[in-house]
Amino acid sequence: MASSPSSSSPGRTPRPRRPRHAAPAPATPPPPGLALLLLTAAAAAALLPTGEGQNLFTEDVTVVEGDIATISCRVKNSDDSVIQLLNPNRQTIYFRDFRPLKDSRFQLVNFSSSELRVSLTNVSISDEGRYFCQLYTDPPQEIFMTITVLVPPRNLVIDIQKDTAVEGEEIELNCTAMASRPATTIKWYKGSTELTGSPLLLRPLHDGKSEVEQWSDMYTVTSQISLTVKREDDGVPVVCEVDHPAVKDLQTKRYLDVMYKPQIRVSQLLPASGPTREGDLLDLLCHVEGKPEPTDTTWFRVDDEMPPHVTVSGSNLHISSLNKSDNGTYRCEASNEVGKSFVDYMLYVYDTTAATEPAVHGFTQLPNSAEELDYADLSDSRAGEESAITAVDHAVIGGVVAVVVFAMLCLLIILGRYFARHKGTYFTHEAKGADDAADADTAIINAEGGQNNSEEKKEYFI
Repeated sequence: MASSPSSSSPGRTPRPRRPRHAAPAPATPPPPGLALLLLTAAAAAALLPTGEGQNLFTEDVTVVEGDIATISCRVKNSDDSVIQLLNPNRQTIYFRDFRPLKDSRFQLVNFSSSELRVSLTNVSISDEGRYFCQLYTDPPQEIFMTITVLVPPRNLVIDIQKDTAVEGEEIELNCTAMASRPATTIKWYKGSTELTGSPLLLRPLHDGKSEVEQWSDMYTVTSQISLTVKREDDGVPVVCEVDHPAVKDLQTKRYLDVMYKPQIRVSQLLPASGPTREGDLLDLLCHVEGKPEPTDTTWFRVDDEMPPHVTVSGSNLHISSLNKSDNGTYRCEASNEVGKSFVDYMLYVYDTTAATEPAVHGFTQLPNSAEELDYADLSDSRAGEESAITAVDHAVIGGVVAVVVFAMLCLLIILGRYFARHKGTYFTHEAKGADDAADADTAIINAEGGQNNSEEKKEYFI
């Protein structure tokens, strides 16, 4: 009996049968990250490399705000390929000599197969950035250039701590340069002299650096100095000058207003040709200068009351006929709101027959606090500077003579004492043998035994 087709022989495992018309398995899709990477690589291959291409050239531009910037795309070994200029937003400014962008500030300066040159007027900060030149070759080329916009300081201001200062006072000045780009550098001048970083004269903020504030893309710079003012600084300008690539010689100034106490000088209206003598005329004038103007100028005598025949009229002192009682110190004193100053005039009157000159007399100027003496105006009230030198010579000679006289007196005293002592000894020895002798010779022979006494007498006698 025959077996059926579905039967199998014992001991064999049947194999599964494959369908005759089965479809192939579907391909696995790539991950999303890989797809994005492949797309980016394809786009980079299609675009031109950034930087200087093989045949395309351009230059960066630096321009001051409000001025004109010129953008140039140049082609070397041109083959009449199309040139295109794009702005930082990659909008086409010019395609060949056609301008698709509706910004009339861009104007065509030159177009040829080797150059596309465009001007941009009234440049502002918003125009800063990268501009692209494209050349349609195979493969295409692209290169970029950068426009940098400089902004000068909007305003330059000096702020002074006190409008009016007193001599010797320290004041502070601040200079502010507002809204510039990049930040400015500030320099200080007093008159025509630049003020450096000396700790006695100039103290900028923050250990030698100015204070810089940034707002958006703009910078405000403040610099501070401290000055100790003198009377010579009155009316002198203090100048703040900025150093910035967008501007030259931009500066502002403030004039110092310094008050000081009176400065006094005494002069003789009719200078004497020699020493002031009895009967001479003396006219003194007190010159006073101060700020504010001195309100009170007076003459008085320091060491005594003013003689009745002395006439004082404002800043003038007049003595019609000098005499010895006028000797003394006369002071001119002036004051204002700041303080008081004075000058002393020392007067010495000679006899009409005097031939020698005593010590120096003249002017002595003192400040109100008597801190120091001003010897610049010292002069003799009789014969000027020459008499001072003569008086010094006389003093030296007199001292030498006094020393010599003293030495001679001492020598005379010593010699007198010596001779007096030896003379007394001789008389004493001579008298010892005179009691029993008939005459002087016998007394000498008898004094203390003969020969020895005789030799002693000879020694004293010699």
